[in-house]
Amino acid sequence: MESHNNSDRKSITHFAWLSIAAALSTIILKTVAYLLTDSVGLLSDALESIVNLAGAVMALWMLKVAALPADVDHSHGHTKAEYFASIVEGILILIAAVGISFAAVKRIITPHPLEKVGVGIIVSIIASIINFTVAKILKTAGHKHNSIALEADSKHLMTDVWTSIGVIISVGLVALTNWTILDPLIALVVAANIVWTGLTLVRRSVDGLMDKSLPEHEIKLINEVMNKYRAQKIDFHALRSRTAASRRFLTVHMLVPGEWSVHDAHHFAEDFESDIRKILPDTLVTTHIEPVEDDISFIDVNDK
Repeated sequence: MESHNNSDRKSITHFAWLSIAAALSTIILKTVAYLLTDSVGLLSDALESIVNLAGAVMALWMLKVAALPADVDHSHGHTKAEYFASIVEGILILIAAVGISFAAVKRIITPHPLEKVGVGIIVSIIASIINFTVAKILKTAGHKHNSIALEADSKHLMTDVWTSIGVIISVGLVALTNWTILDPLIALVVAANIVWTGLTLVRRSVDGLMDKSLPEHEIKLINEVMNKYRAQKIDFHALRSRTAASRRFLTVHMLVPGEWSVHDAHHFAEDFESDIRKILPDTLVTTHIEPVEDDISFIDVNDK
């Protein structure tokens, strides 16, 4: 189980390299677009791409850490390292939003006409196509490998795509109408949008670091497996779960008939744990065997 998980984390680092390559190319393209047009909206777009690069580098680093095997000091592995990548990326997004807002307010106070809008828009569209393609690849990989780092990177890139679309439309409208106020106003909208994205990433990562339980639909799957065993005179209680990025941890008390041998009870526990891993891969299941006839078997430590 552990070696498979470590191998899986190592295999997905090339997606982080893809994200870094995309960030570098879009930074260059969007900076060129800003220099051509002098649009604060396009400047905000370029700033967000710089954040993309920082986030991608952090994701690569944390994915490498997450791939490290369990050791004496980290007996459950290093998979939670991915949460740090997501938190840092969320914080960087919030910092970028502050910078964008500052530039937008400054442009509202001191309006400035745009230049070479057509060429700037074309360059920005090319950058957006790159981000959209890479975001889709990262989203698919994040879901397949259950990687919050890749999912965070994907969400950030897709936010960047929508940001770029809004900026391109606003710059086009400014060119058509000469309403220069639209440029900084759309930049403020962009800032608000990425603030929401940043807060979402941070909140999800904090939940993981605080050992949040498995989502409701996964708990439902676990209960379905339990019901199959309840039909065989077995009961359960004290179910606890938590996630650590790509890994799940589950503990439960299994109550069996007292006349069963340790051998028989152990085999039922092994079968139960195997069934859980079939529906929820990369899950470490720990069962505690208790006699169902004993009243103290139903006492949970949290009830004391």
